[in-house]
Amino acid sequence: MKKIVIIDYGLGNLRSVRKGLEHAGARVVISSDPSEIMGADGVILPGVGAFKDAMKNIADLLDTINDYVDSGKPMLGICLGQQILMSRSEEGGHSKGLDLIKGEVLRFPHSGLKVPHMGWNSIRINNEHPFFGGIPDSTYVYFVHSFYVDTKDRNTLATCEYGKVFSASVVNDAGNVIGTQFHPEKSGDLGLKMLSNFVAMC
Repeated sequence: MKKIVIIDYGLGNLRSVRKGLEHAGARVVISSDPSEIMGADGVILPGVGAFKDAMKNIADLLDTINDYVDSGKPMLGICLGQQILMSRSEEGGHSKGLDLIKGEVLRFPHSGLKVPHMGWNSIRINNEHPFFGGIPDSTYVYFVHSFYVDTKDRNTLATCEYGKVFSASVVNDAGNVIGTQFHPEKSGDLGLKMLSNFVAMC
C-alpha cells in the first residue's frame, strides 16, 4: 500500500484530501516530520489561505521539500499548495515561493466577474501527463481562488478561463511536481480519479 504524506503546516482542508486519498487505496499520514515526508511514496502540499502565511509556516521544511523533490518522487500541490510551488506571488506585497516551477501568482484583473472565482468550471488539458490519465477534456472541477498562476506553456498541464486564461494545473520540468488550482477532492468522481492517478504514480 502506497504511503502518502499530507504536509501539515497549519493551512489546509486536510480531512477531505485524506478521505479522497484513502478512497484511492493509499495509506495516509498527516505530518510535518521531515523523516515521515522523506519516507513517503508521495507527498501532498495542501493549502487554503494567504501565500505569505503559507511560506512563513512552511519555512522550517524548505530543505526537506527540496530534498524530497530531488529524489524524483511525486508531489501534488492543491489550491494554495499549487501557488506556493511557483517563484513568487504578488499577494500581500511580493513574496517568494518555493520556486519549484518558474512563474508567478497574480491577482485576477478587475472585470465584471466576481472574485474569488468560486464554483465549477471546465478545464482544457494542454499536455499529457499520468495525473490526467482517463480524464476527458472539458471536465468540470471545483475552484475557490482570488489569485491565479501564470507560467510557461510547457509547465501548464491544464488551463481554465475566467475572464482570462490561466494555468489550472502545472508541472515542473522533471514531471514529478504537479499542482492543481482546483480541488480534486471536491470535484466529484473525476477528481477522485485524478487522486487515484496520483497514487498510481507513487
